[in-house]
Amino acid sequence: MKSILIQDTTREEREEIVRRALFGDCGLECEFCSGCDNRGGGRIDGIYQAYIDGKKELREINAEYTAPFVR
Repeated sequence: MKSILIQDTTREEREEIVRRALFGDCGLECEFCSGCDNRGGGRIDGIYQAYIDGKKELREINAEYTAPFVR
């Protein structure tokens, strides 16, 4: 499996990684249904934008998102 780290991917690859990861929960394409907003995370495009932009790794974003729920 290819690395998903920012240093090993292009912006286009990161967009595709996020898009593919979302297919399992939301269908074939994100239609910005606000389903993630209802779970307290904001719109999906907002949640993972820092990864797409090369500013934060996925593991960092996921840890921040789940932190309020971990005891």
